[in-house]
Amino acid sequence: MVSDKKLHRMDERVDELRMRIKDSSQRAVFADVFDNATLMALYELARKGYIDALGGSVNTGKEANVFHAVTKKDEISEIAVKIYLISTANFNAMKEYIIGDPRFIGIKQSRKDLVIAWAKKEFKNLKRAEEAGVRVPKPYVVRRNILLMEFIGKDGIPMPQLKDVKLSEKEAEHIFNKITEYMNLLYSKAKLIHADLSEYNILVNMNDMEPVIIDMGQSVTIDHFHAEEYLRRDVTNIVQFFKRYNIPINEDELISIVKEGRK
Repeated sequence: MVSDKKLHRMDERVDELRMRIKDSSQRAVFADVFDNATLMALYELARKGYIDALGGSVNTGKEANVFHAVTKKDEISEIAVKIYLISTANFNAMKEYIIGDPRFIGIKQSRKDLVIAWAKKEFKNLKRAEEAGVRVPKPYVVRRNILLMEFIGKDGIPMPQLKDVKLSEKEAEHIFNKITEYMNLLYSKAKLIHADLSEYNILVNMNDMEPVIIDMGQSVTIDHFHAEEYLRRDVTNIVQFFKRYNIPINEDELISIVKEGRK
C-alpha cells in the first residue's frame, strides 16, 4: 500500500508541474488535466502500486496528455500515463468513432461519459492489437480517464515518430513491410482498423528499426459503418508517406494486402 509520503511526493510533483506553466492559457489546460476527479484516480493507481513517481509531460494533444512515470509493480520500470481531457476533448470527433462501435452500444452521450469510454476503448484496442501480434504499447490498466501503458522509449525520452526519422531506402522498405504486416494483423486477427494511421502515430525503435503503432483510441471494429472509409484513409496516408522512398505500391494493392495478406 502506498504511503502518505509517496502521495505527498505526487502532490509536490503536480504542484511543480503547475508552477512551470507561465501563461494563463496553459495553466487552464493544466487544470483541465489534473482536476480533482483525475487526481483521485491517480491516487488510487498509486495506492495499488501502479505509479511510484510521476514525471513530466512527454506529449500533449487535443484529446490527451501523456506523462512519463516510474513504477515498481511487477518489475516494470518506466510507464506512460495517458490522461484524457474531459473538459477540452473534441466531443463531436469522439462521438464519430464510438457511436457505431458494437462494444459501446447504449453508452451515455455526455462529454464525461464519452471521454471515459474513449479511455476504455483505447485500452481494449491495444489489448486486441497486442494479442494479434501487432507491436503496440502494452496496456496495463485503465481507471476513469487515465490509461497506463508501456513507455516506448528510455529514461523518459520517447522514441521518435516516423515522420522525424531519416531512413535509407532499405530501412524504409523494412519499416513499410512491418507496417503492412501489422495492418493486416489488425484487420484479419484483431478485427480492427486503426482509423488514424500515419507517420505521426508510428514510433520507431532506433536500435532495430522496428515500428510501434500508437494512439488507438479512435480505432474501430471492421463492422463499423465507416470502416471502409477509415481503412482507405489509413492506406492513403501510408502510401503517400512511403512514396518518398520509392516504395512501388498503390492504394488498391495495399488495401488488398491489409485484407488478405501478402500472396
